[in-house]
Amino acid sequence: MATDLTAPARTRPDVAPIQRRTLRLLFATQIIGGIGVTIGIAVGALLAARVAGTAVAGLAQSAAVVGGALLAVPVTRIMNGHGRRPGLAVAYLAGAVGAVLVVLATVTRFVPLLFLGMLFFGGGTAANLQARYAAVDLAEPARRGRQLSLIVWATTIGAVAAPNFAALADRTTSGWGLPPLAGPFAFSAAAFLLAAVVLVVLLRPDPLLTARRLAAADAPVADAVAAPDVTPPADAVTAPAEPARRGAGMRAAWQVVRGRQAARLGIAAVAVGHVVMVAVMSMTPVRLGESHGDADVLRLVGIVLSLHIAGMYALSPLVGWLTDRLGRRAVILGGVGLLLAACAVAGTAGHHTPRLSVGLVLLGLGWSGTMVAGSTLLSESVPAAVRPSVQGFSDLTMGLAGASAAAASGFVMRAAGYPVLTLLAAIAVVPLVALALRPVPGRVPDEED
Repeated sequence: MATDLTAPARTRPDVAPIQRRTLRLLFATQIIGGIGVTIGIAVGALLAARVAGTAVAGLAQSAAVVGGALLAVPVTRIMNGHGRRPGLAVAYLAGAVGAVLVVLATVTRFVPLLFLGMLFFGGGTAANLQARYAAVDLAEPARRGRQLSLIVWATTIGAVAAPNFAALADRTTSGWGLPPLAGPFAFSAAAFLLAAVVLVVLLRPDPLLTARRLAAADAPVADAVAAPDVTPPADAVTAPAEPARRGAGMRAAWQVVRGRQAARLGIAAVAVGHVVMVAVMSMTPVRLGESHGDADVLRLVGIVLSLHIAGMYALSPLVGWLTDRLGRRAVILGGVGLLLAACAVAGTAGHHTPRLSVGLVLLGLGWSGTMVAGSTLLSESVPAAVRPSVQGFSDLTMGLAGASAAAASGFVMRAAGYPVLTLLAAIAVVPLVALALRPVPGRVPDEED
């Protein structure tokens, strides 16, 4: 009988130190990579405005988002065939190449090179997102949510520290002859390169390859092994063992997801939560600009978005603990409730900035619930053999959905206003509620995918 792919984490004492080492390493590289991503994003729009003009400055940021989504496809193919270590390293190297291209575009003022650089710069985001999945390859079922959320939380440290490095980077590189605002991207390239080197050298043994080997070796007997000290949530999913698929791509991933209700719910939770968050968050600065002058709006935007980011990441360890304690679906539904509350509070706040801030904090908390619980459910509901492809498919879906939401939100804001935008965002979660309320089986039957 097939069994949970993480059963070896409960039955073999040698897996626990590997998992602890993996978590420490991923935590460190998330901080480094988070600095690389955020330090570039902090000045990306300003730099694009100087090089290409204000009218297309937003498109440069969108290019980074789309690039991160598209790069998830080749990165996960590498992981599927060769493990987490080369996949994460390639993603960070792509981000480093993108940052260097942005610096060159700034020096030459060549606009197409700028957009190409921002597209590759998204590799840093792709690596940071994929790292959360590497955290659960060898995790015990009762600790998957907490260990995944720990890696998500590590991003907060890099995101908070990065803006403070931007000015330092600019001052440091000014003596190198680089134009203003190019320095942060030079630092991003260095951070991504450092993260890639650390992973290549130290992420050994590879957690995904280890999970596959142990699953293949222990599948015939693991069902007979008791685990008295581990009580997984009632809705934790057991995925059947399958042979490795080195060539598995997005089409194979879709075939796997289509046959597993839990996987569909996990992807839907991640994507819908991201759509609602991006749609409302991206237009909040515009909403603030409607009632405040230039002298105040930047300060207020900084405060409100900082509170929003704190809601997204600061409490993710608590969200992970609740995911393990209460179950995946319960936290997904709780995240949906917070997203609905956020839309109601922000949409009815008018020009009352404190109430709008509360709405953005709730928005971040709701996103955290759907992201952590959805990612956990997705990871445990598919076999290790195709897990990277399915996770890449999820990140591709999330990235493209978020980019579409950001683009559409501007048109809705202009045509109907902020309250209507929040109403439409709230309506978008209805299909997710319907899917989450359907029973999710505790064991997925073996099937040929």
